[in-house]
Amino acid sequence: MSDAPPAKAAESSGSPAWMATFADLMSLLMCFFVLLLSFSEMDVNKFKELSGSLSRAFGVQRDVPANELPKGTSVVTSEFSPGKPDNETLLKIMRQQTTDESKANLDFSSGGEDVDKKQIAKEIYNAAVKRMQEEAERITEVLKNEIDTGTVEVDWTDREIIIRIRERGTFSSGDDHIDGAFALLLKKIASALKEVDGNIIVSGHTDNRPINTSRFPSNWVLSAARAAAVVHHLESKEDINADRLQIRAHGDTKPIFTNYTEDSRSKNRRVEISILGDKHLFYEYDDEAQK
Repeated sequence: MSDAPPAKAAESSGSPAWMATFADLMSLLMCFFVLLLSFSEMDVNKFKELSGSLSRAFGVQRDVPANELPKGTSVVTSEFSPGKPDNETLLKIMRQQTTDESKANLDFSSGGEDVDKKQIAKEIYNAAVKRMQEEAERITEVLKNEIDTGTVEVDWTDREIIIRIRERGTFSSGDDHIDGAFALLLKKIASALKEVDGNIIVSGHTDNRPINTSRFPSNWVLSAARAAAVVHHLESKEDINADRLQIRAHGDTKPIFTNYTEDSRSKNRRVEISILGDKHLFYEYDDEAQK
């Protein structure tokens, strides 16, 4: 027998057999995605709208120092955004902008270039007037019994609601003391005041007959004392926020009737509680209307 080692099997050359199948599969997948891309459409406007929404949700358009007052009236809202985009969008939305960083409020403008500021101011004004009317109707309903008896009147304008308390429901002649019946009436009025917003002005009014006592040397002093007594009662007894309350004394300078008869003089002796609307809103409306 020969001592030579057996011959080795010939070594295979090239890639494994499974590589061809894998390459075919990758080629088919690439063709599939190319077809998907060719079938798809890109809506540029929708893409811009989406990217803008993400930018507003997760970032800001400029660096704002931490000690700067925030601009606008709301931090999170679905219809307002903190800037004006460079390109038009499909949605007709209201945007806020400001060119004067010292202003506490932002100006309002539409997304387009042509802005009807007067129309926007008018719409905001009409909404505020409607809210004022609704609040006046709610107060009227609360004080219905007192209105029916003639003790109280509720009047309103586009800028304030006036609760007018006749002398029969307030103070004794020449006095500023709040008795039990008047205290109960103020308690009922206070419950209505807590349901509405706005600053409250309490005004004292007298008739034209002069008064000269050691405590009240004039009608000015008497009307001021009566207004102060009502404000003190609303704050201390009825928990009305003191920041909302103001006092005014008119004496006999603003009669609502002539002072020729006793009946008319009794109607002029009164206390008025006024709830004011948003004065900044009305000032802005007046400014736009005069342009």
